[in-house]
Amino acid sequence: MRSGVMTRRFTVEEYHRMREAGILTEDDRIELIEGELVEMSPISSRHAACVKRLAVLLFERGGRRFLVSVQDPIHLGERSEPVPDVALLRPRADFYASAHPGPEDVFLVIEVAESSGAYDRERKLPLYGRAGVPETWVVDLERGEVVVGRDPSPEGYRTVRTARRGETLTPLAFPDLLFAVDEILG
Repeated sequence: MRSGVMTRRFTVEEYHRMREAGILTEDDRIELIEGELVEMSPISSRHAACVKRLAVLLFERGGRRFLVSVQDPIHLGERSEPVPDVALLRPRADFYASAHPGPEDVFLVIEVAESSGAYDRERKLPLYGRAGVPETWVVDLERGEVVVGRDPSPEGYRTVRTARRGETLTPLAFPDLLFAVDEILG
């Protein structure tokens, strides 16, 4: 209890039951972050264009070495199920029909931020690191940069660096794939 106000944190199971019961619908842009139901920012045309651009670049350059998942949930434990903009997943014959992927299934998560850059850097980036996702990129359209988190630990990512226009990025799991920050930002 904080300042006389009681809060209630939800589990992923409760979150799914709310969806099944129709309390939350597919139209509700909600994700579960550390037990809290968080409303996601509206998707602007600039944000949507960046997500599409990333999906095409990753698909064209990666071939069938990974699945490109776009705005689909990732199960990060009992109280978190974020919906990253893009994720590179280990290929699976069932395409994750039996369950959402977990950290062990993810090569890279990419969050695209236009108005939510600070939230994505300060809350979601550490969340992915604590969950054991090997690498996360936060594409900050307002700042014109990509924040890269690597080397996950119980405290978050041990290594966080910022790449700016004129620089290039390579996913850890696929060192042969090279992306210019300029082409990611558009």
